[in-house]
Amino acid sequence: MHRWAKTTLETQDLEESELELVLRVVDELESAELNDKYRGKANPTNVLSFPFSAVTPKRLPILGDIIICGPVMEREASAENKNLEAHWAHIVIHGVLHLLGYDHITPKQASSMERMEALILKRLKYPAPYQH
Repeated sequence: MHRWAKTTLETQDLEESELELVLRVVDELESAELNDKYRGKANPTNVLSFPFSAVTPKRLPILGDIIICGPVMEREASAENKNLEAHWAHIVIHGVLHLLGYDHITPKQASSMERMEALILKRLKYPAPYQH
């Protein structure tokens, strides 16, 4: 996971030694509780990102927290016939990009974020995650 996060930061011209983030793996109950509390969706999800937005990463080294639900990840990888390690790499990268300000609310944002995810995964020798 460290290598995936580090590579993501490097693509944004950030040194990982200058930054801090928390990555937690949780069960479905905790994921559902957090998803409900912060997004109003009462079901578990693969990843939640909580950026530390008090200051910019250039001014304070804390990026934020990433919460990943292990059981959801396993189900998704199986259902989508994805390699589990590649899926984990993708979701860690996705979470770090959210902490860095990327989003996928609009089609333009989604396209930009997906391109960056694919670029980082390619550097790490993983397949592109999206089939359009």
